Amino acid sequence: MPPRKVPTARQRRLGAELRKLRERAGLTLNEAAGLLGTDRTAISNTEFGRFGVSGERVRTWAAHYACTDSPYVEALMAMAEERGKGWWEEYRDSLSHAALDLAELEHHARALRTVQIMHVPGLLQTEEYARAVFAQAVPPLNATDLRRRLSHRLKRRDVLDRPDRPPCTFLIHEAALRLVFGDRKVHRAQLEHVLRESERENITVRVIPFSAGGFPNAGSSTLYAYGPVPQLDTVQLDTATGMDFLHTEAQLINYRGVLDRTEAISLTPKRSRDLIHHIANQA
Repeated sequence: MPPRKVPTARQRRLGAELRKLRERAGLTLNEAAGLLGTDRTAISNTEFGRFGVSGERVRTWAAHYACTDSPYVEALMAMAEERGKGWWEEYRDSLSHAALDLAELEHHARALRTVQIMHVPGLLQTEEYARAVFAQAVPPLNATDLRRRLSHRLKRRDVLDRPDRPPCTFLIHEAALRLVFGDRKVHRAQLEHVLRESERENITVRVIPFSAGGFPNAGSSTLYAYGPVPQLDTVQLDTATGMDFLHTEAQLINYRGVLDRTEAISLTPKRSRDLIHHIANQA
């Protein structure tokens, strides 16, 4: 099997989990190779996501690594058996790998919880608001790149409409609701869209008001994607240079705490809708 040119974040994640299993078993690459009847290079390439692996091989490796957590192993096997290409693959040659990884993360998540500081969450953005956000890119986007980014962002919203749509909690700072992208008509339409979406069964919108003051990780937007088992949760952070995807046990515990504390100071869904109505009426 030829190595992958650029493994996706999800493929790298599967490899990282297999590496964790080996390390928890106290095995070096050479020891694992001897135990599994293969060579260390093959194991290393698999652990870095460069080589694929079958579900049955995952089961075999987990057994040799003495992992008895059946739900976790079954979740890893399901990841290994994924063969179909998602809709985001059509953007492979035109958008960053991180943008595609984000779409894949949202697609596979069992639930989503996010904190957004300066923008309305991407999954709740209208086309005109998203266009206005992209208009602030430096250097400016040409017409083709703008269309591709808009198309990708709007396509991501489909995760909210599928039959097995994940429950989503959007914690939005009041600053994001008051900051105007585009003209006032675009701004008002965006706020009205958030209000409509907040009435959906699988969507919870809660506002972090200015009056709440400071809160953990206030300078960064954060997405927490829940996996089929807690070990496979993922944190995605927006940074000045792109996106970071985090998944160590300590990082997951830390960001669950950050989100819990942030949600605790946010307004209830009803009071949040009241505030959004108020801001929309002022727009």
